[in-house]
Amino acid sequence: MQSDHELTSAERQLRDAYLAGRAVDFRTGGPLDESVRGDGWGEERSVRAEVVCALLLGDGPGPSARVPALRVAGARVTGVLDLDGADVRHGISFEGCWFEQPVRISGSTIRTLDFTASRVPGLDLAMTRADGKVLLRQAVVDGTLNVQRAHIVGELILNGAAVSTSDEESWAVLAGGLVMEGGLFCTGAVIDGGLRMPGAQLAGGLHMRRARLRNAEGTALLADHVVASGVWLSDGFSVDGMVSLRGAQIADLLTLDGATLRAPVTALDCTRMQAGALVFTPAEPPSGRIDLRDAKVGVLHDRPDRWPPTVFLQGLTYGSLHESDDAQAPSLPSRLAWLELNPGYTAQPYEQLALWYRQIGHDNDARRVLLTKQRHRRRTLAPPSRLWGHLLDWTVGYGYRPWLAGLWLAVLTLVGFAVFSTHTPRATEADKVPPFNALVYTLDLLIPIGGFGQRVAWYWPPGTVAWFAYALIAAGWILTTAVVAGVTRTLNRN
Repeated sequence: MQSDHELTSAERQLRDAYLAGRAVDFRTGGPLDESVRGDGWGEERSVRAEVVCALLLGDGPGPSARVPALRVAGARVTGVLDLDGADVRHGISFEGCWFEQPVRISGSTIRTLDFTASRVPGLDLAMTRADGKVLLRQAVVDGTLNVQRAHIVGELILNGAAVSTSDEESWAVLAGGLVMEGGLFCTGAVIDGGLRMPGAQLAGGLHMRRARLRNAEGTALLADHVVASGVWLSDGFSVDGMVSLRGAQIADLLTLDGATLRAPVTALDCTRMQAGALVFTPAEPPSGRIDLRDAKVGVLHDRPDRWPPTVFLQGLTYGSLHESDDAQAPSLPSRLAWLELNPGYTAQPYEQLALWYRQIGHDNDARRVLLTKQRHRRRTLAPPSRLWGHLLDWTVGYGYRPWLAGLWLAVLTLVGFAVFSTHTPRATEADKVPPFNALVYTLDLLIPIGGFGQRVAWYWPPGTVAWFAYALIAAGWILTTAVVAGVTRTLNRN
């Protein structure tokens, strides 16, 4: 470190304060104290980065304080603050400071690091271990904030911070592999350029209430395979670009309550995500599609009118389903409309919804869901199969409404009785047949198995009534086949 006469007045104040373990404040109390104006501060509040490094690395003379700490406010730091690979045993606090060059602290061991309300043109903390908190509250980072594979014992706090990068190829925040024993707090932060954090471990959760993320043409939040206690993208959270949570494992809650999601293609990708609960009640329907394929959610809490036109639901499973703040079971029409948002036809979303209705004792609703599934499937079939499907639907409701067969049987029985009562048939063998009974004769034609002896004892001469009798025989076979096919399908499914 330079000798005493080589230090400026501001640097001597900083050195003396550091050795005594107290703070030094260069602020004057005027509007020019804002860190964004730091390039205009004079020598009276400027310190060289090399002097700061020398103090932190123990290269300065002087008496040893009991608790040395670097706590400086309102300083202009010139040059490159380079602590790569260092072991800094004392706390570092820059409050309202302005840095001329990016700060480099990668691969280091530090305690608490504080850049509150400071302006920094980039901060590199990759592979650094922090045994305390890292604070950037109200900070302005005009470059990349890199915390990749860092290990932070306390919290990483970006509340009210603004992080941006002018390089379209770079991310504003790089946090892949970050290990947090506390939480990552970005309440009210503005991140222009996107946050990339695949594989991060956030024991204290990801808190992004009222945060704004922008990367309109790409991914604004890349959090694939994140392991977190909870994720709060809520209370005014706004994002321009895709939010990706593919394969994320969220122990408790993922909430988008009051959020605004805008993206040209996919707004939210939760493919293969696992979450204890998902609250999907955004401020308005997202402008892009939602992908929930193969996601597993303990509780799904949503508002049906907040989903976008396209929602991929294939493979989504949930243990419980709730609409908004309504404690009642979800209304069936809104749920069926929700399933229609899934492109194409897949059986699993219908079967999952039917399972949920059965679990809460709404068996009739479950049957209606499965009937709607068959009707949706029918639209994908070839014309002959569609015709057979319509027949199954009209007669027995694909086996979910077997009472329809009884209704058809009753109607045809009444019509047959009315027709046959006004006409006289011929006996197959004179004086050897039972008396003609129009009602029993009609039932004998409709029931293809067994018989009451009427059909074989009497016949009609060629004409309209004879053809009507043949039609009843065909209707009986069709009804019987439809009942067997529909009920067999239902039993096989359940």
